Amino acid sequence: MRKIILLLTCMFGISVFSQIKVLKNETLVEIGKDNSVGLYKKDDKFTINYQDLNTANLNTFRSFSFQNLDGDVSDLYNLIVGGFVTPPEANIVLELPNDIIELHYEKNFGQPTMQFIQYINKNKKYVGKSQFLNKKQVDKIFGKENGKAASYEKPGAMNNNQPKQQVNSAAASSHGNSKNKKPRK
Repeated sequence: MRKIILLLTCMFGISVFSQIKVLKNETLVEIGKDNSVGLYKKDDKFTINYQDLNTANLNTFRSFSFQNLDGDVSDLYNLIVGGFVTPPEANIVLELPNDIIELHYEKNFGQPTMQFIQYINKNKKYVGKSQFLNKKQVDKIFGKENGKAASYEKPGAMNNNQPKQQVNSAAASSHGNSKNKKPRK
């Protein structure tokens, strides 16, 4: 009888303290992925996820996130691609709300490549490194090949449509193309 009472007491105690709470499932939309590096979107927050090659455990994945304010995703893509055309002399340093990211460029087998270096929580002791990426891989990650780039280019294009057209037309006219019309206001 003692054992039955003890068993019932334990089961009652467990049922009171073990309550399951269902959390809302947050859906991430994949913009693009190549090997172990991917770009994901949730609302207007973008996350780059990568396998950390700087650790002994190859199952370590890291990520950094940022908001797409004023077309930041397009700006990041253009910054990375610009480094392939004209490699910078030093790493390009970007400060995000939680991390510091460096864009590191090297030539591998004569081809320009880029690597994300992440200082986790802005601490130089904790460093994550992605694989080296070439231009084709960056295009794939940023959704240029599958058409998903439109999901982050639309807000920036709508907000900044006029100034970008003015800059482009000014650049075209400075290159000797005088047939371009001025953008409408």
